Amino acid sequence: MSRAQETRHRIVTTFQRRVANPVSLRMPGQVIIETTGRTSGLARRTPVGGRRVGDSFWLVSEFGLASQYVRNIQADPRVRVRLRGRWHHGVAHLLPEDDARARLKALPRYNSAAVRVFGTQLLTVRVDLTD
Repeated sequence: MSRAQETRHRIVTTFQRRVANPVSLRMPGQVIIETTGRTSGLARRTPVGGRRVGDSFWLVSEFGLASQYVRNIQADPRVRVRLRGRWHHGVAHLLPEDDARARLKALPRYNSAAVRVFGTQLLTVRVDLTD
């Protein structure tokens, strides 16, 4: 990651962690992915934007492997996703070979716009839902 990308990542993630995420986590319609902390073992909830297609949930991480929830998925791909107020178990797959910019065109417009603007290392994530 370049110095400019590191600075952008630090600014955006600080804002998300301290302002946006606490508000978003309280919104009933917000999609949330719950991972297991790779060090703590505790449940970690992150608001995300994405779309369910059949038995899969698709999203694009704006900072790819630098995102904490993506690093948690690398350590343990078992996740839960809250969709429309209901929790679903699933297994997450990181798809670096997928064209994340093209994928964003099929995902919710406003979230996709923010990911394109702020993201530096886009990474597609597919969650295969098991229930």
